[in-house]
Amino acid sequence: MDDWDRVAAMIVLGIETSCDETAAAIVRDDREILANVVYSQLDEHRAFGGVVPEIAARAHLDILDGVVREVLAQAELAPTDLHGIAATGGPGLIGGVIVGTMTAKALAAAAEIPYIAVNHLEAHALTARLTDDVAFPYLLLLVSGGHCQLLSVEGVGHYTMLGATVDDAVGEAFDKCAKMMGLGFPGGPAIEAAATKGDARRFDFPRPMKGRLGCDFSFSGLKTAIRQAILKSDGESLSDTDAADIAASFQGAVAETIADRCANAIQQFSEDHPDGNTLVVAGGVAANTVLREKLASLCALTGFRFIAPPHALCTDNGAMIAWAGIERLRIGLTDDMDFAPRPRWPLEELRA
Repeated sequence: MDDWDRVAAMIVLGIETSCDETAAAIVRDDREILANVVYSQLDEHRAFGGVVPEIAARAHLDILDGVVREVLAQAELAPTDLHGIAATGGPGLIGGVIVGTMTAKALAAAAEIPYIAVNHLEAHALTARLTDDVAFPYLLLLVSGGHCQLLSVEGVGHYTMLGATVDDAVGEAFDKCAKMMGLGFPGGPAIEAAATKGDARRFDFPRPMKGRLGCDFSFSGLKTAIRQAILKSDGESLSDTDAADIAASFQGAVAETIADRCANAIQQFSEDHPDGNTLVVAGGVAANTVLREKLASLCALTGFRFIAPPHALCTDNGAMIAWAGIERLRIGLTDDMDFAPRPRWPLEELRA
């Protein structure tokens, strides 16, 4: 555990509104989650096959106040009992980010406590320190609907990019392939469920970038291969067997591709940080069981420790925002009320 200078328990409220989850949580700096509420907007977006930004922003506006009241009630705390209010300041769908930011600023100003603008990606990056007390430095695989990156995590606000997708994020590939197969939204859970009944060896889908130097990813070609397989198997509608086999084969190709890229990253990270031996996977796609198993096997071969947060803390949630707020508040990083929400906010900019 880090040698923090403890004078009293620090308690922070975290608010997350970057996409289609309206979430809030209260976390204490001893890593206890006092309250955690996530309202999913899946029903609002399912008919459209994806997240509609305007609908998401309106839902956050309608729901967030009630979610915040609920976590305060669960924790039996008032805003004045808190040491800070943290909220996702970006990256994300700007309408939702604005809703969360303005709510957090208002609460912080009224309670006369610090406001912390949290980078959504940093919150994912630091979740393993909340759940597993992981020490710096560590290697991070961040995989979600909008991001696919390999990073060296050297400290709060200190990240070095080792590789990223050159086209689509892996979560986006899951969503689009699930939509093509008629499996519904969100695509990750739908494909994983269908794959349990499928034969992962039936379709020999490409493993983009496998065997190449570096740590970058690519998934657009794999999506094209899925589309071609659907057209060949399809007719008017894809049979349950074909859908299950395509899903299993796609999931296997994704896991194998990511493991190959991570193997390169482990080698590079080990050269740069001989004192680091942990691979952390975070983000919504980190909930995928096949991917976890593949990465756990890779770490067993390379002598690395493998950490994946609980499923509920892989997808977007307020606890990770609150924890990132605690990490930043501990080292004196707070934000002024003129902070402007950001639709794009690369992790590398935090160092500056």
